[in-house]
Amino acid sequence: MLLPQEFKNRMKIMLDGEYNNFIDCYQQPHYRGIRLNTLKCDERTLKAALPFSITPAPFSPLSYYISADAEKIGSLPMHHAGAFYSQEPSAASAVTALNPRPGETVLDLCAAPGGKSTQIASLLQGQGLLWSNELIKSRANILLSNLERIGVQNAVVSSCHPEILCTALSGYFDKVLVDAPCSGEGMFRRDEQAVQDWSAGHVAACATRQLAILQSAANALKENGTLVYSTCTFSMEENEAVISAFLKYHSDFELVDCDQNFGRPAFLPKARRIFPMDGGEGHFVAVLKRLSPNNEYPQPYSPRTSSMHDMAEDLYHQLFQIELNHTIEQFGNYFLLLPKTLPYLKGLGVIRAGVLLGEAKTNRIEPAHAAFMSSKPEELNCLVELSNDSKQIFDFLRGEEIEIQGGVKGFAGVSVNGVVTGFGKGSNGRLKNHYPKGLRNNT
Repeated sequence: MLLPQEFKNRMKIMLDGEYNNFIDCYQQPHYRGIRLNTLKCDERTLKAALPFSITPAPFSPLSYYISADAEKIGSLPMHHAGAFYSQEPSAASAVTALNPRPGETVLDLCAAPGGKSTQIASLLQGQGLLWSNELIKSRANILLSNLERIGVQNAVVSSCHPEILCTALSGYFDKVLVDAPCSGEGMFRRDEQAVQDWSAGHVAACATRQLAILQSAANALKENGTLVYSTCTFSMEENEAVISAFLKYHSDFELVDCDQNFGRPAFLPKARRIFPMDGGEGHFVAVLKRLSPNNEYPQPYSPRTSSMHDMAEDLYHQLFQIELNHTIEQFGNYFLLLPKTLPYLKGLGVIRAGVLLGEAKTNRIEPAHAAFMSSKPEELNCLVELSNDSKQIFDFLRGEEIEIQGGVKGFAGVSVNGVVTGFGKGSNGRLKNHYPKGLRNNT
């Protein structure tokens, strides 16, 4: 790999005696990994279903290294089912430092494609609220798709400018993650385009934007709330210098210890860095705490009723055998299962709140794929269980109608090794496929 000379000069100054070891890493394969999704699966089930071995990584209890020869991971039934998320292991470090806990309100401000949001959701365990934001609309839609696959119920996905969002939601969040857009130096080993796009000017521009985002994020925090800043780059300008500048302008925040032993100490006390020599690709993590009060709490959301509410509730009970613990609300032709507690949503570029239950058709409501993906097998009234190595599951994931046993009639979830991966409609020993066309395997 041909690295920019100016980049190498910078790294030589930064690393001094470790520089040669750093450069040698670029002759080695980059790290690959997956992260277990505890909303839908446990480690034992995942290990038994995977066609390759996994090794624990030090950056999160949920993260694992996989071998370089693991192929077509995205086409595996357990990936479709949301049992795991493909993620370079050290990318999990920021959320580990954030330490979200069930019941908390958490904002992931620069969330696409969703690696960190899905990790936060796993740790919240369906309690509290996750707000995942991405400024670029096309990337926000990818974020939504990943959250749906992982089976997240208690989330809002938006595409909004950070300043607008954080002003409107001032004082609402217990924890905020800013995984800031950066020059991507930590991606060089696995992304040639990142190498081509690098320049000193780009680094400087990123640093300016990062500080602005971080300052916006500060508004969203409650008193004693936690703000984690992270990047996947090495430059001092985008890491330590951004934190130092932020603290200069925000005396009501303090830098606190990450309380983690992954990687190594950063060049700023209490923050952490990860280099390829540390078992990851390249990351910086700093934890900040808000000391000042923030009483600008947003207004709560007031749900609306619709003429088709009873029909939507009937559909819910047709599909699920558990109590309805969400608010059903209609938006256009779509019916959503909303979390019980939401802030005011208007004007914040919300793409989706909660889980899509179904879409209104002529004289009926058609169930949505997302409703099944957010469920567990034992919660469904009707279920078709398949094995991860069966012909049936691969046929199903290609969008084909499959033969089924028993007297399954009507809508039924499809589960692979105990993890729900979609649904179909049973009749006469056959299951009509409802797996979304855009998600299907092409081979």
